[in-house]
Amino acid sequence: MNAIEAILSRKSSPRLQDPAPSEKELELIYKAALRAPDHGALKPWKFINVSGDGRKKLAKASLKAIEISDPESAKKNKEKILNAPFRAPLIIIVVASVKEDSIIPEIEQILSAGAAAQNILIASHSLGYSAIWRTGFLAFNKEVSLSFDLDKNDIVIGYLYIGSTDKKLEVPEISNINEFVYKWS
Repeated sequence: MNAIEAILSRKSSPRLQDPAPSEKELELIYKAALRAPDHGALKPWKFINVSGDGRKKLAKASLKAIEISDPESAKKNKEKILNAPFRAPLIIIVVASVKEDSIIPEIEQILSAGAAAQNILIASHSLGYSAIWRTGFLAFNKEVSLSFDLDKNDIVIGYLYIGSTDKKLEVPEISNINEFVYKWS
C-alpha cells in the first residue's frame, strides 16, 4: 500500500482483536513514528508498549490515577477504566516528553508527538492492522503521568489501540476540500 492510499483509506476501529503487529512489524511502526516533524531535533516523545499482562498493569495504574484526580469519576467509571485496556491486543501510549530548557515552544513539542502518533496509525494501517486513537480523562492528566512513572515534563497525549478486526471497514468518504481550503492568490 502506498502512502497516499494508506492515508486516504485509514479509518478508526473501536474493537480490536489478535493478531497485533509482530515484533518486526512494530520495529517498522516505531521507525515511522520517529520520522515525525521535529523542530530542533528534540525527539520530544516516548512510547509505552502495552500488551499481554501489561494491560492489567495499565488498568490498575489508570484507576489509581483517576481515583486521585477525580474520585467521583473513578467510582462511577471503575469497570470501564479497568476493562478499557482489553479492547485491543496492543496499546501504544504516546507521551509528549517536553524539554522545558529548549527554545522550542511546548506546543510544538506536543504537536510533534501528535505527528508521531499519526505516523504510528498510518504505518499500522499500511501493514494491514486497524487502530483507534483514544484520549478521555486518561490523557493530559498529570496524575496519570505520575502513576505511569513518567517524568514531570511528560504528558500522555493518547492511547493508540492496535490490532485486527473481522469487520469490513468502509473507506471513509472524502470530504470536499473546498470546505477547508482557502486560496490567497
